[in-house]
Amino acid sequence: MLTRRSIAALAGTAALTALATVCGCTVQAPDADGGARAPAPVHIDATGTPAKTADDKPDGPSPTTPSPTAPTSSAPPPAVLWSRGDTGRDVRELQARLRQVAWLFAGPTGTYDDLTEQAVKGFQGKRGLPTTGETDAVTWERLLRMTHEPGQWELYLMGGQPADAPDARCLTGRVICVDKTSRTLRWMIDGRTLSTMSVRFGSQYTPTREGVFHVFWKSRDHVSTLYHSSMPYAMFFSGGQAVHYSADFAARGYAGASHGCVNVRDEAAIAELFAQVRNGDKVVVSW
Repeated sequence: MLTRRSIAALAGTAALTALATVCGCTVQAPDADGGARAPAPVHIDATGTPAKTADDKPDGPSPTTPSPTAPTSSAPPPAVLWSRGDTGRDVRELQARLRQVAWLFAGPTGTYDDLTEQAVKGFQGKRGLPTTGETDAVTWERLLRMTHEPGQWELYLMGGQPADAPDARCLTGRVICVDKTSRTLRWMIDGRTLSTMSVRFGSQYTPTREGVFHVFWKSRDHVSTLYHSSMPYAMFFSGGQAVHYSADFAARGYAGASHGCVNVRDEAAIAELFAQVRNGDKVVVSW
């Protein structure tokens, strides 16, 4: 027989059930100790839709969310530093460094010519760089990492170096002024330089003598009686030592040396000098 108390309890239970149905909650089974477990919290978003929780994630690895693609832009080409027709000390250094890695075999000239362009193309192609033949910033940086700073005579292997100031003893009269430091010869009259040319000297075993001398003999087509070598345009100033043209100097530059003479590699320049110099003109050889 239902009492009023049991009827009231049943009514309360029915009301709770109806409320749970309306709110979307789940009635929890009693705990082991007889108490009802607290229902899991449900989060309702602003639209009235239950928000997803961590328990809503599917099993297995989560799908990869593609990252937004960065806008692609073509990088500007590297700056061109030197190209065909350029001249100067920087081009000379480029050529000296190309010689170090065996892409150029001629001595540095300071002029970006066809041989230099071909050497740069070869260097670029070997390293997967665009073979433009122009030395751009990327090509130059790669070459710098592979080579060392060239010395004075690597830069001027075949001559062309600037002359130092003339020795004081060269400032009066008619003088062939030879400077061993800058490896140059000046033809001077009364302190004025008329021409300048690169020269080469004897080795440590056959050094070119230093001091003040005078030309005592000129021999246009001279051949050495000691070494049996050709000495065109010879102007003797100290025993068997003379200023003369050297085909070896023209071919090998400072890779070689004389037997004590002052070698000139520019045949046209020494031919002109030979025509102007007189016996008795002064010769100064100094450091």
